[in-house]
Amino acid sequence: MSSSDWRPISRVGLPALREARAQAHYAAQWLARAAYAYIPSKPDYSHSNLGWEDAFDGFATHPLKDGVRLGVNLPDLSLALLDTKGAARAQFKLGGRTDTDARAWLDPQMAALGLVAAKLDTPPDYPMPEHAIGKGAAYSAASGEALSALAAWFANADRVLGRVPYAAQASPVRCWPHHFDLATLITLPDQGAKTGRSVNAGLSPGDHYYDEPYYYISPWPYPDAKKLPPVPKLGHWHTREFTAAVAPASRILAAKNPQAETEQFLREAVDGLVKALE
Repeated sequence: MSSSDWRPISRVGLPALREARAQAHYAAQWLARAAYAYIPSKPDYSHSNLGWEDAFDGFATHPLKDGVRLGVNLPDLSLALLDTKGAARAQFKLGGRTDTDARAWLDPQMAALGLVAAKLDTPPDYPMPEHAIGKGAAYSAASGEALSALAAWFANADRVLGRVPYAAQASPVRCWPHHFDLATLITLPDQGAKTGRSVNAGLSPGDHYYDEPYYYISPWPYPDAKKLPPVPKLGHWHTREFTAAVAPASRILAAKNPQAETEQFLREAVDGLVKALE
């Protein structure tokens, strides 16, 4: 693919992007609830992860029943049922509505699929970041530009993460609703006593470590700090509570060619960390 498949990203302020991230994260929990309710569970929780749907401009679950999936469109912050071709056959805009309203909309949608809607009433057993939505407040559609920027970050990440080195050993690029990050895991083959080695490459939309989107390349197990390879262009080493090469949004947006330099960062960091684990 050429550089033209990289979406331009609006330079919105961090407060607006932070709010967009929080609202989209909460909206995505309806997808997580549906996955836990209707998709056979797997030990690694991969049944709950989400795929980026570029034409839809949002995330979607694995099929719930008869190929139908539940999705969340980011730019207009809406829930939708997607048919087998990815087209939205029913949609519910969350702006100005609460999670109680969303649950009421989902009731007949699930019933029409022959699914027990009451199963959606049990949220996943992980903590969510504090936000008024979690206390019953309504979603807001006021951050549309920021939501579109957030969608662009995820869309671009879905493209470039799918082209990291060692693709044959990498898992599909998927979003994990707990942390709301989009990632692929490169599992390295066992070599004698060296087992369980991996390199995780992903994009976080921002968190308490970095209040902006950032790419990360994290090895497991963490090598000794002295064995970490040189920091690739755009990035730096993060070693507080986790070890990863990190490239924050502010540096990417300031790059002359954001896509080319991001892909170079991912390529060099993955390759360097795979070698560091040998």
